[in-house]
Amino acid sequence: MRQSAGPGLEPGVAAERLDSVVADVVRETGASVAQLFLLQPGERVLRLALLSGVSRQITAPWARIPVDAPVPVLDAMRQRRLVWLGSQEELARRYPRLGIVLPYDFMLAAAPLTSGAMVWGGIVLLWPIWHPPQLSEHERQAVTTCCRRAADLCELAAQRGRPLRAPEEPRVLAPQLAEADPAEARSALRFTERLPVGCCALDLEGRLTFINAAAANLLDAGAACLVGKRPWEVLLWLHHPVFEEGYRAAVISRQPTSFTAVRPPDTPLLFQLYPDGSGISILITPAAQPAATGPGQQLRSPDEPVSATGLYLLTHLAAALTQAAGVRDVAERVADQIVPAFGPQGLVLMTTEEGRLHIIGHRGYSTDFVHRFDGTPLTSTTPTAHALSTSTPVFFPTFADFQRAYPAAPRYEERNAWAFLPLTVSGRPIGSLVLSYDQPRPFSPAERAILTSLAGLIAQALDRARLYDAKHALAHTLQTGLLPHTLPRIHGLDVAARYLPAGRGMDIGGDFYDLIRCDATSAAAAIGDVQGHDPTAAALMGQVRTAVHAHATTGTSPGDVLARTNRLLTDLDPGLFTSCLIAHLDVAHHRARLANAGHPPPLLAHPDGHAEVLRLPPGLLLGIDPDADYTTTEIPLPPGTVLALYTDGLVETPGTDIDDTTHDLAQYLAQTRTQDLDHLADTLIHHATQGAPRHDDIALLLIRPNPHNA
Repeated sequence: MRQSAGPGLEPGVAAERLDSVVADVVRETGASVAQLFLLQPGERVLRLALLSGVSRQITAPWARIPVDAPVPVLDAMRQRRLVWLGSQEELARRYPRLGIVLPYDFMLAAAPLTSGAMVWGGIVLLWPIWHPPQLSEHERQAVTTCCRRAADLCELAAQRGRPLRAPEEPRVLAPQLAEADPAEARSALRFTERLPVGCCALDLEGRLTFINAAAANLLDAGAACLVGKRPWEVLLWLHHPVFEEGYRAAVISRQPTSFTAVRPPDTPLLFQLYPDGSGISILITPAAQPAATGPGQQLRSPDEPVSATGLYLLTHLAAALTQAAGVRDVAERVADQIVPAFGPQGLVLMTTEEGRLHIIGHRGYSTDFVHRFDGTPLTSTTPTAHALSTSTPVFFPTFADFQRAYPAAPRYEERNAWAFLPLTVSGRPIGSLVLSYDQPRPFSPAERAILTSLAGLIAQALDRARLYDAKHALAHTLQTGLLPHTLPRIHGLDVAARYLPAGRGMDIGGDFYDLIRCDATSAAAAIGDVQGHDPTAAALMGQVRTAVHAHATTGTSPGDVLARTNRLLTDLDPGLFTSCLIAHLDVAHHRARLANAGHPPPLLAHPDGHAEVLRLPPGLLLGIDPDADYTTTEIPLPPGTVLALYTDGLVETPGTDIDDTTHDLAQYLAQTRTQDLDHLADTLIHHATQGAPRHDDIALLLIRPNPHNA
């Protein structure tokens, strides 16, 4: 049964009910891991809000996901359907970035949280590889019910003016464990103490929760120094990727795994890991001295190698930065990835420009504090400038170290450790990355190596992004120069126009609109979309707009305007096609004549409050057939009527039939009661863009006869 969120929903109550929704779907489907994501109002990121069956540390790379990232949950949201990945091979083939960071056997389902036209977020569920190759009908229904209930909560919270927001750190659902009988617990403890083998337990975060005497003896460490800690962070000889990798593999795949480690000086120990939804049980026994082992099977070196998590996070960031386009995109992805994944409490990213450092992104600092350092000269006596001028990272493990080197430098709140990392490419200074920590931090050689590699990746991404921004600025200048800067004032008509470029990372498009004065009592309106998203499309858009403008001013019928423009395009043979719609507006007689060349149908909102989709006779796209004909249709256009012309970016939603979204937009237009045409344009744009992320430009032109506008 569909469960309503109920009246008077408070944010805390909604959070508790979301917990219940996720707990229910985990119980009903037997999923080993669950992650619930929410879209945030005004942001182009998907945030991880809720976790079950896995640690924050493992899921840190997905705490904030750009909406254009190639991941299953965003594909499910874009397509508004469940995405199923039945094997590691399929995951690696369809989502190679994900396969690199999670090279384990598991099955995955991702589903969207939707209500009406709105997409609120999504859920991801994992199962061990022994799950059947497809979801059962019961499991699919459980996932559908979960998504519906979660979407209801999101919708009601938004209606109450308190939209659900993901917390800064995702909430982790505690595993549902049966209450232990005290007598049985004491018996179990005595049982483990009598065993000749070592026994210990880790929670899902990798922290030791129990260890018996035999295990403590084998590890040559006291229980007091181990309980509550991650073993590989306490025992140097276990600080090796193999131990941490075994823990990650066990938690995610829910499959037993094992490895051998050599306790100094030469005692090999066999670790066998047995996971479930509450943690990992580990058996530790002496192992035979191996004659020879392959890499990754045995731990011997105490030289503190880089951690498995650090390597995976570095790989994930490298893959994420390949998707970044401009400098702003790089800055946001760096900030979104580094803070949750690498552990700093503060981050400042700067680029160099004309001998100064300019801040392009920050986390964990107030805006007032960081802006004091915007524009810092490269010649200044600051740790940031020093690191960049010497191309050498600077680390301060404690506040005392920092204060000795820079006694006049300000300290933000109670920060106690800093890393100042220069960003250079081929010896050229690109910028600087500053990380700060609340607690003192030794910055081991392994961590310094990771952070130095991190800085190198960011520097290369910023260098590429600068070039992209320069090219994009040139192309954008071309496009904006071809669009009308202002629309002419036409007596008897109210008009409003909007142009919304596609999301970041996309090139410019060929959408255009125009309003043309024909004579004292008539005008022509045009809207169109040239195929493609590049300067070629923008240049062709300028040619089409010029041709339409020239033919329309002569009083030619809309059908003939399209036919003449079509012949011009076929003669030019640009290799691109164009959709276009022309409306000739007879202000004196309150009539309009329209013709369509493969363009989305216009909407008409009548003075009595109802709206309709005008299904005009379709015509071929411009540039295909030089002999194509275009039919002109005449309609009444009395005062108070609103004619809405738009490009397909306004109504195209991945996974949704365009006829459905067009009808939905017409209904929304009918329900919107406003006399301000500019406000109506903004409202329609907001309605169309508040759901699933869109990837195409939007042009909108609204026209309303108004005899008082003279």
